[in-house]
Amino acid sequence: MHISQILDKVDSGDIALPEFQRGYVWTRDQVRGFFQSLYRGYPIGGFLTWSTKAENADIRGEKPTQDGTIHLLLDGQQRVTTLYGVTRGEPPRFFEGNTSTLTGLHFNLQTEVFEFYAPAKMKDNPVWVDVTALFQGGLGSQLLAVTQLAAGDAELQASYIERLNRITQIKDRNVHIDEVTGDDKTIDVVVEIFNRVNSGGTKLSKGDLALAAICAAWPEARPTMNQALSTWSDAGFDFKLDWLLRNVNAVLTGEAQFSKLADVPVSAFQTGLAETIDAISYLLNVLGGRLGLDHGRVLNGRGAFPVMSRLLHHHGGTFPDAMTRDRLFYWYIHSFLWGRHTGATETALNQDLQAVDEGGVDGLIDVLRRNRGGHLVVRPDDFIGSSMGSRFYPLLYMLTRVYGAQDFVSGVPLRDGMLGRLSSLQVHHIFPKARLYEHGYSRAEVNAVANFCFLTQDTNLRVGAKKPIEYLAEIENRMPGALASQWIPMDRELWQIENYPDFLAARRELLAQAANEFLQTLHDGPSPMELMPSATALIPKQPSPSDGSEDHETDIPGFTALLAALEEAGLAKPELDSEVCDPRTGAAIVVAAAYWPQGLQEEVGMPVVLAPDTTKEEQAALEASDYRVFHSADSLRRFIDNLRSEQLTG
Repeated sequence: MHISQILDKVDSGDIALPEFQRGYVWTRDQVRGFFQSLYRGYPIGGFLTWSTKAENADIRGEKPTQDGTIHLLLDGQQRVTTLYGVTRGEPPRFFEGNTSTLTGLHFNLQTEVFEFYAPAKMKDNPVWVDVTALFQGGLGSQLLAVTQLAAGDAELQASYIERLNRITQIKDRNVHIDEVTGDDKTIDVVVEIFNRVNSGGTKLSKGDLALAAICAAWPEARPTMNQALSTWSDAGFDFKLDWLLRNVNAVLTGEAQFSKLADVPVSAFQTGLAETIDAISYLLNVLGGRLGLDHGRVLNGRGAFPVMSRLLHHHGGTFPDAMTRDRLFYWYIHSFLWGRHTGATETALNQDLQAVDEGGVDGLIDVLRRNRGGHLVVRPDDFIGSSMGSRFYPLLYMLTRVYGAQDFVSGVPLRDGMLGRLSSLQVHHIFPKARLYEHGYSRAEVNAVANFCFLTQDTNLRVGAKKPIEYLAEIENRMPGALASQWIPMDRELWQIENYPDFLAARRELLAQAANEFLQTLHDGPSPMELMPSATALIPKQPSPSDGSEDHETDIPGFTALLAALEEAGLAKPELDSEVCDPRTGAAIVVAAAYWPQGLQEEVGMPVVLAPDTTKEEQAALEASDYRVFHSADSLRRFIDNLRSEQLTG
């Protein structure tokens, strides 16, 4: 079948995408490489479709209006989407992904290479031809430009026309299509076939399989869930589809395994999904109001949400009283501090779901206490971690909020979303980074959690890189109590650069004491019940404290260039200062400067870690957990350049 016929069938709805397929994941380099192969006449492989009755088809996007048979793409989504997006100038109706990957492809008439639009070298330059405009306007739309470019050279003009014609004829190329047909081809069988033919790519997860079965009976399931995810994202919280489905599963079945959803009727799933969405919104609002955890950067312990959603389910969607709320949050904080749900997710979740069903909040606390060897106490050494990826960074932010820590200059209690110019919160290094690097301290020492506090942007700018002994003394004289409210040791000898390790030790003691006092308050409850926002009306998104990503170039040479290379290639954005854990045990291995948990290309390839300073033990643990580790931004950038080169020539 001609490529043009395939694209026409996409337009008519005769070729569509099954609901269980993931979205578009190709990068710009893969798009360029694909068109380079098409232009050179290289093999591009065939396609595989599943022929099924249109009235029973569970497809992505608009539903078919025709009767009869519809063909669902099992193998070829990325290629068909790329062909459609570049030739039509817009993505197909089933598209889910980054549209910029498909826009701006240009062809150089002289070098015969494809590149994406770069104004500096392509604007008003007739050598570069817009590929989408060529497909839409035809060869005739480019003849005037070719004539002017060739400047009367008939042979060169003919050569340019032949090259453009070769591009337009891509749509006339024949490709082979295999079909999966027959009444015996159930959704389970087809998903198995899909996983087999995509063995080199990303297989469907257990959540994908469960969602595929649900969508077969209720096609609106995925769009409804995506809408909820979008609403939370607009409020500053980014969650995954699997995570939401896990919450729904817990609410409906009280179990962690997705397979349990197979026995849930569609009507029950619809009701349970609506209840779960409301419960999560309610939890986000209450966590922000009670604990100050009001943006995604400090919302650790996401794996605990299914348990909290289940508890709300038992109480009609809200906390019955302040005691229940505070004791649940006591459990929640300890669960993320000790990595309760970062390892064998289903095992821990099943234990906790059973505990909450049988013993409520007290049952949860008992299970966690036994898991921790009988104690739930924060010790000073727990704050030894470095960077904002540490589990104890959210705890520091929470303490700042719940205790009303004061800004150093204004003395105003700090909160997120403060109004006024230069009033947004920023992470502040108490001992400035520049001063510490001058004295030979390592990156991990400089970015120790115990060296962080939160200030307004204005105060942060005023402090700058001043010596602690100077600016801390000035603050204490002008604004007594502000330093103590941020757990700054008041022994002025500790403010000397040479005494920095002792300063960290003393501050860890103060932070641990404050943490245990607040956690005990939650445990003992009750606290006065604040007025809580409704379950469905999320608190508007607030700007989160600056994460310091603009400072990574100081810590890691070449980091800015690395981020630029990632953006140019259309690769995934990393999580900065992110804790990397052993996937089997959930134990923290290291806090990475940058981390790609789903690979450099979203959901394709092994997880990638950029960790400049690792011990032999950390390196061994990362390798044993199948992480690909880089120790400098330059080495990772060279790897990316090689990867891009392979995609273009492969």
